[in-house]
Amino acid sequence: MAPSHVLRCCQRALNWIPVLFINLVVGWSYYAYVVELCVYTIPNNAERISYLVIFHIFLTMFVWSYWKTICSRPAAASKAFGLPRAEKELYEREERAETQQEILKKVARDLPVFTRTAGGAIRYCDHCQIIKPDRCHHCSTCEMCVLKMDHHCPWVNNCVGFSNYKYFVLFLAYASLYCVVICATVIKYFIKFWTKQLPDTHAKFHILFLFFVAALFFVSILSLLSYHLWLVGKNRTTIEAFRAPVFINGQDKSGFSLGFKRNVAEVFGDEAKYWIFPVFSSLGDGLSFVTRLVHIDPEQANSVLQHNGKRPTVSVTMESGP
Repeated sequence: MAPSHVLRCCQRALNWIPVLFINLVVGWSYYAYVVELCVYTIPNNAERISYLVIFHIFLTMFVWSYWKTICSRPAAASKAFGLPRAEKELYEREERAETQQEILKKVARDLPVFTRTAGGAIRYCDHCQIIKPDRCHHCSTCEMCVLKMDHHCPWVNNCVGFSNYKYFVLFLAYASLYCVVICATVIKYFIKFWTKQLPDTHAKFHILFLFFVAALFFVSILSLLSYHLWLVGKNRTTIEAFRAPVFINGQDKSGFSLGFKRNVAEVFGDEAKYWIFPVFSSLGDGLSFVTRLVHIDPEQANSVLQHNGKRPTVSVTMESGP
């Protein structure tokens, strides 16, 4: 039997197949659009140039956000969430779950941790040996605990979480717009080839297929984009949408929601000029989050989001609604 590290290397190589597929499709779409459509099919220079300029703008934003999503390493918890040496030794020696929980509760008192397991226990990862920060989950594929984990996406071969969720949403948005640009500019020549108004050339297959592929991808990507925009507006991750987070005082599916504007700001930042660019502008540090558990002045929410990343102290939280 092959050594386990060889199997892991093979698995990691196979994980890049979806990414390779996406890049091959994008590469072919570039050839079909630029060469077969703009160079060989469009007779008007002004139309050709305008198409090429618009196409390359959206292609650049699409590829930029896509590779930022791929290359952004998932954010991990800080050492502050690990057990001190003495408590760790006690935890590992202890066989009773109740006593282990008492050890975890003692350490968690000094951490900004408000969520619990479904049974009300402190969330602890035995693989990473840390108390899980709120909204943090262990990814078996990445083999680490990921801050504000949304899901592991095979199409980017990466975990989508605090460090790259904005990039992921922009990737979906620009992929949709990229498909819209292709469909809107190709459809005229698609109809001409389909109705025999243009002679059958080697460009015909590429243009007909390009329209169908772009339309198909647009429909599938738009549905996913719509879902994630809804999640942003509700301040939920995909995991939280399927399994509501459990707080000290019980389950609350809207426990992290601060209102639409502040929810959007948490992902995209508080400066609108950065929203459309795949540069990091999300608020906070991914370790602590404003919740709705206790009273604060709502006007303080934005400042809390901006400053809660300074150090892992107990964050100010908001009162739960009825």
